[in-house]
Amino acid sequence: MFETRSHVTTVDPVWDRITTEAQTAVEIEPLMGGLVHACILHHRSLERALSYRIAAKLCSNEMSMMVLREIVDEAYANDASLIEAARADLMAVYERDPACHRLLQPILYFKGYQAMQAYRVGHWLWRKGRHDLAYFFQMRSSEIFGIDIHPAAKIGKGIMIDHAHSIVIGETAVVGDNVSMLHSVTLGGTGKEEEKRHPTIGDGVLIGAGAKVLGNILVGHCSRIAAGSVVLQEVPACKTVAGIPAKIVGEAGCDQPSISMDHMLGKDQ
Repeated sequence: MFETRSHVTTVDPVWDRITTEAQTAVEIEPLMGGLVHACILHHRSLERALSYRIAAKLCSNEMSMMVLREIVDEAYANDASLIEAARADLMAVYERDPACHRLLQPILYFKGYQAMQAYRVGHWLWRKGRHDLAYFFQMRSSEIFGIDIHPAAKIGKGIMIDHAHSIVIGETAVVGDNVSMLHSVTLGGTGKEEEKRHPTIGDGVLIGAGAKVLGNILVGHCSRIAAGSVVLQEVPACKTVAGIPAKIVGEAGCDQPSISMDHMLGKDQ
């Protein structure tokens, strides 16, 4: 980075690639020009583009886009880890989702990625004690994206949520780094306890579509939860669980299930 008194010049290969993809997209489909320019090409950095995109998605008659954008800009300026996580999430989607062929796609089209970035700003607001604004971000994300993540939940970076419909993550849930999950996953509670009542998901875990993980239990790192399972007990690291209620049916099958995205059970499972 080279800094002068008047401006900052940075070399950002990721953002350069995104803008190149955006220019190509407009050349191929000129009718997309307005959207692509507004969301990508009018901005000088990924954080500025995400600020615009989040604000444009969550604004309503109750909260203007201008106000929301100021909130997101403040969050990004205050906490560099937010944009670091946004970049890790972006690469996670690009590398793990076979339907993602360009870095441009999650920013423009994938609600799982967009909802995660809205959650991250909401979580920043929660940590700052601005709970009502955080609840507003949660509400609008649920309304717009169909994803309900409590702003107090703690979620790591490198998260990929595929399809991302009907995701529910409760207030005291903890999710590690490099976790992948599909649609209709619930990380929920089993009662009305006010203390820790939601799951802790380790690093590198793969959670299949429709899986429910309930209660204050630990899902060990690099484990797999099969689609449609209901997990009520602790899952050891590097294991595969399946069924209702879920039981251990074998090993995880590889050392990074959340990256391989292999949901198939082996012949012995």
